[in-house]
Amino acid sequence: MSPGALHREDRKNAVSEHPTRSSSAPRDAWLGLVAISLGVALVVVDFTIVNVVMPPIIDDLKISAVGAQWVQESYAIILAALLLLMGRLSDIVGARRLFIIGTVTFGLASIAAAASPNGEFLTISRSAQGIGGAIVMPTSLALLNMTFRGPNRGKAFAIWGSTIGAAAAVGPLLGGWLAEFSWRWAFGINIFVVALILAGVLKFLQRSPRQSGRIDVAGGVLSVVGLGLLAFGLIEGRNYGWWEPRKDLGPFGDGVNLSVVPVTLVISVVSLVLFLQLQVRRTRKNGTAPLMDTSLFGIKSFSTGNLATLIIALAEFGILAVLPLWLQYTLGYSALQTGLMVFVVAVGSFFASGAGFGMAEKTGPVGLVRIGLVLEALGLLMFGLLASSDSSWWVIAMALFLYGMGVGFATAQVTNVVLADVPAGQAGQGSGIQSAARQLGSALGIAILTSTFFTALNSDLSERLAQQGFPGGDKLSWAVSDSAGAMIPGLSQNPKTAAAADAARDAMSHGVQINGYTCAALLVLGMLATFLIPKRKPDAPQWGGDESAPRGADAGADVQQTRAS
Repeated sequence: MSPGALHREDRKNAVSEHPTRSSSAPRDAWLGLVAISLGVALVVVDFTIVNVVMPPIIDDLKISAVGAQWVQESYAIILAALLLLMGRLSDIVGARRLFIIGTVTFGLASIAAAASPNGEFLTISRSAQGIGGAIVMPTSLALLNMTFRGPNRGKAFAIWGSTIGAAAAVGPLLGGWLAEFSWRWAFGINIFVVALILAGVLKFLQRSPRQSGRIDVAGGVLSVVGLGLLAFGLIEGRNYGWWEPRKDLGPFGDGVNLSVVPVTLVISVVSLVLFLQLQVRRTRKNGTAPLMDTSLFGIKSFSTGNLATLIIALAEFGILAVLPLWLQYTLGYSALQTGLMVFVVAVGSFFASGAGFGMAEKTGPVGLVRIGLVLEALGLLMFGLLASSDSSWWVIAMALFLYGMGVGFATAQVTNVVLADVPAGQAGQGSGIQSAARQLGSALGIAILTSTFFTALNSDLSERLAQQGFPGGDKLSWAVSDSAGAMIPGLSQNPKTAAAADAARDAMSHGVQINGYTCAALLVLGMLATFLIPKRKPDAPQWGGDESAPRGADAGADVQQTRAS
């Protein structure tokens, strides 16, 4: 029997967790969605808020540049490494229970981060935040997948997706504001949000099912090592060097003319290949619970939707990694002004969320994804065509608004498509795989786009300085690139280097143009990937969309094996 047929049979035999509801979700479900969305926002904001408060952290804790990078990146690396493991754990422990554990973990880690006496303690606290974030992201999707059905399902995913786009934009604004008081509030403010989330989840979300099962320890180790090292290699490639070492590794690097990055990437690939082989073997073997049920990829909407997710994530957030640098060092924006400008993405994202409510039933999830990708591409093409060292604020705001609307449409509904046919009992695994695909795409996209940006900055500035006859132009262009543009204000203050500063601003604008075109091209690939997603017939049953579809335990599971958590 094919995997698709197995899942159809699963749906017929599924055990209902709760009495059948009407397609109109009750008030408690929507209030529960607010709590879930706040949890997702908390995780996403902590990706971006630290970028803005890093200068005062460096001054206060006296940490090195390397230490500062670990404060920023330890969170992302740990989160990426644990997504698959936490997705599977969600099915065994119960999504609501694990979401609560993740939120509490995040809150305690935030307290520790706010009270950090030194950089090492702050890095450890950020890693603990990554553990909490890795729990919250896949369990939030599992909860949505089990709570909403029918037309309300599309609306719920629209809100969830818009929250991600908005939170990514709110982080710099919030960080810029809090930095005026103390960087510690960037972490301390999380405590109040955690309290609201816990109150909302406990009061408004119903208990979710648990499965009997064990964690695949070998698979867990391989996935953590593979995803963790892959995230490290992609994030730190420019820092340590993609091939030749750019940093001294102490006694470990003596006599070795090879960067640590290709070594970690090779180990990552080997680990992930072994992990995939192990999961295929365990999926085929009856009675063995894999960490990643590879039969899920037999569901065409799941496999093609994840491919689209990966490609779209490559483009969606890479531009946000370099945009603040351009706004501050080329256009002279302050940290708070930069945060306000990037906040336009959030405005566009929430606008799309509201518009999506009325469009979801007529257009369908895949149609909304395509509309979103077109809007994102238009916004990014505006950067490609119009970015300059004297760009008007309203041009930037218009481009970011279009981009934000696109994120609001596309991010939400591609997730809806991926999880549409996943049985509720495997919602945790499905959500973990989808979250891992998104995180992997984001890490790869940021690596590609930041490398593209700094390479374009370096080469273009070198050419401009050569045309000016500026002595030592190659060395200066490397220095400006390595400083991520931070040298430009200092160069402009010296009359001897003012022309070089103008050239650097033009070169940074050229880098933004290249990134705009690159991201738009990647979104075109994402658009093509959406045409692989099968069309759903109007009368076709959808897990979470069919009136009679049960909302309970794992398909085909015996009722005695399903416990409430």
